[in-house]
Amino acid sequence: MSEAVAVEPPQAGGLLGSCGAGESSASLDDCITDTANESSEEESTGEKDEEMAARHAAPPTSSSTKTEAAAEVQSSDTQLVNAHQGPECRLWTTRRDGEVKLRVGDSGVAAETPLTVNQMFAAAAERFGDFTALGWKEGEQQKTLSYKEYYQTCRNAAKSFLKLGLERYHGVGILGFNSAEWFIADIGAILAGGFAVGIYTTNSPEACHYVAENAKANIIVVENHKQLQKILQIEDKLPHLKAIIQYKDALKEKRPNLYSWAEFMELGRNDPDEPLDAIIASQKPNQCCTLIYTSGTTGQPKGVMLSHDNITWTALSTGIHVNLKDATQSQEVVVSYLPLSHIAAQMVDIWVVMRVGGATYFAQPDALKGSLVNTLKEVRPTAFMGVPRVWEKMQEKMKSVGAKSSAVRRKVAAWAKDVGLQTNLTKMNQNAAAGRAPVSYHIAKKLVFKKVRKALGLDRCSKCYTGAAPITKDTLEFFLSLDIPVYELYGMSESTGPHTISKPEAFKLTSCGKEIPGCKTKLHSPDEEGNGEICFWGRHVFMGYLNMADKTQEAIDEDGWLHSGDLGKHSEGGFLFITGRIKEMIITAGGENIPPIPIEDAVKEAVPLISNAMLIGDKRKFLSMLLTIKCQVNAETGDPEDELTPEAVELCRKLGSNATRVSEVAGGRDRAVHAAIQEGINRVNEKATSNAQRIQKWVVLDRDFSVGGGELGQCGECVGRLIGFIFEF
Repeated sequence: MSEAVAVEPPQAGGLLGSCGAGESSASLDDCITDTANESSEEESTGEKDEEMAARHAAPPTSSSTKTEAAAEVQSSDTQLVNAHQGPECRLWTTRRDGEVKLRVGDSGVAAETPLTVNQMFAAAAERFGDFTALGWKEGEQQKTLSYKEYYQTCRNAAKSFLKLGLERYHGVGILGFNSAEWFIADIGAILAGGFAVGIYTTNSPEACHYVAENAKANIIVVENHKQLQKILQIEDKLPHLKAIIQYKDALKEKRPNLYSWAEFMELGRNDPDEPLDAIIASQKPNQCCTLIYTSGTTGQPKGVMLSHDNITWTALSTGIHVNLKDATQSQEVVVSYLPLSHIAAQMVDIWVVMRVGGATYFAQPDALKGSLVNTLKEVRPTAFMGVPRVWEKMQEKMKSVGAKSSAVRRKVAAWAKDVGLQTNLTKMNQNAAAGRAPVSYHIAKKLVFKKVRKALGLDRCSKCYTGAAPITKDTLEFFLSLDIPVYELYGMSESTGPHTISKPEAFKLTSCGKEIPGCKTKLHSPDEEGNGEICFWGRHVFMGYLNMADKTQEAIDEDGWLHSGDLGKHSEGGFLFITGRIKEMIITAGGENIPPIPIEDAVKEAVPLISNAMLIGDKRKFLSMLLTIKCQVNAETGDPEDELTPEAVELCRKLGSNATRVSEVAGGRDRAVHAAIQEGINRVNEKATSNAQRIQKWVVLDRDFSVGGGELGQCGECVGRLIGFIFEF
């Protein structure tokens, strides 16, 4: 039985979801949510570009085949009748079979007709049929799938899932590195009426058990023997599990209900289409299709329920906002390498690309160990998303290479970077209307910038993004000086990924940009400086946390606003700046509220040797800080090692230190480094707005923060202000 339903029809009538039985009936008006909510608190509205929306809107599918006809079963006439018969609707649910009210607006992108995943995918297959959808390498051979082949392969996977006994509203867990099989399993699960459930590849068997059990996973898809062993350790404790599928490498053992990918795909290949078509026809845009599990840094992970509309609408709005090109004009190309257990990677790599007929190419599993640049140079993407650490590693590598260049080359590079930074800052401050760039810029572009882009594989890339964690101003300015603007985006799993995104014509350093079309931001309880909790409204807001009503009501208030827990403020022009986390706000013994992130960022900018900085001072008389030094990271485990990075070694040399290991620096063992850090902190303290915001004591730790060490969560965020250190000065 469903919880609730509703959409507001577009002007000429639109797609409406039917309401379930079991509650008192309500009129259609009761099931309409208007995005124009009035509020006395500060708000800013995402832009609405109807012309762009029309250009990107999915065309109606042809009824010439069974599968295309199935996508049209939910006609507006039938749905209108059902909506009139439905119960009172709600904006959230925690039930796996629940339905929610869609936040359809009365104009612009917010008023676009809701679609299921199948409807969006079928339209893409019809429109972009022979265009490349997916590409990957097997050895030295390049393999591809066209959109027609991609869609049919996902349908085949869906039939195989049904053959294995996948039940409606049950999960298909996917545990492995990015691949065509990952995408096919994800979409196949959705088409078959189940939930697509990405599982972190670094999860322990116990963590895998929690997710699989919570999602009631009938099937788990694993990459290789290593990941298979995790599931085999816990399969006896998973009562809903019916089958395991391994999509890479040959099976090393034969077990009941264990299948290779080829065996799995053969299971449903010759089965009739009618059962699958019936399931697809019964799906509604306001029902759940995907579960994203939070990293669980403050307790057990929460299952974020995303609806078909969450995914299909967010993909549309995002594509419009960043001005992605339709494949019939010029095909967009991306490289998939970030963990697909996160919504950010799914939204970019699977859904936004599908909406515009783009091509996704898969990096090698050792992408973050060094092979990513090779893939970038081969694929030459038109858009690229990197978390801050990816951009920082690129920066470190480029600095290390540059330091070994001749004196003349270093001087030319320094001159070009100065020209690049000033030109781009001028362009940014004048909203890209600065007129002609100076002659020096064109010379620098020819001598340096073009060569750098080509070396990185970004020579075709007009859209470079960063998100998921804070990035330093130093890194942003470094790439800006090389004529590579890196645009920040902001959002969360609960907003189906993006909420705000910077773009060339709306770009400010350290800002996360402006709302994607059809979304709104409210700053809850702003202080005298304009800092308030960032709240979201739009069709990207999630359905709820699976089986967690209390947590859902903490996240979504009675008026339907999603509370992020982040602090932010708007600058002139409506740019959003993140200033901290509510839970991380430090309240000193003297009662002063201190946001730690600006101070931590300032220290990292003042002392480039610093990798992580954590401010401590809650209920204390003064502020202290924990510091870590940039060090090498074990490529297999992700654990920090004792060896300093090449950049850190070079910085030590400039300070008069011969240190090459963290252990030679930590705890004040190296006087030169200690003095340099103190000087940097002194500079930060000089800019403090009050004595309470000055750092009084600090120490360099023996080890950098990491997921394995427990200081960071899967998403890379610090685990609260209490990170397991008993810190006494």
